Amino acid sequence: MEYAILGWPEDDPTLRLDHEVFSYAGKFVMSNSGKAVARQEDELVAAIAFSEDRTDDETVWLRYVTVRVDRRGEGIGPELVRFTTEKIRARGYRRVKIAVNNPFAYQALSRAGFGWTGEETGLAELVLEHPTEQSKSKYQSGLDVFRERDLSADEESFLAEKRGSKSPSS
Repeated sequence: MEYAILGWPEDDPTLRLDHEVFSYAGKFVMSNSGKAVARQEDELVAAIAFSEDRTDDETVWLRYVTVRVDRRGEGIGPELVRFTTEKIRARGYRRVKIAVNNPFAYQALSRAGFGWTGEETGLAELVLEHPTEQSKSKYQSGLDVFRERDLSADEESFLAEKRGSKSPSS
């Protein structure tokens, strides 16, 4: 797998993704965010859009993370997040944040070393941050927020499986 930064926000990079294969495909056409990708044998398998926080010049937000539908569950997303976070931190940013709206994304970002801040956005997303210390109780408290919601059968099963487990980044 090859990971690369296509461009930083000031470079105005754009990326066209097939909307039938990638979630959030339309968000990557916009040029006001940086882009990072994962490729395998010249095939794009994942992408991230990111931008600087409007009020904190030491923080970058990962705005959208998407993995090909047929490649989800292989650990590509968390690995691309780790790669992108390292590059962002190497540029001097102190924090990288992301807001997630489902337990699968929460788990994937936890695997990449992110932890729940205890904050939620106005869109009922949990705010995760890197770097962070993620205790078992803090990890579980984030999962508990999702447990209180109206969930799909897959989400309920996933959360039942994770009950009592420690953070995958521990």
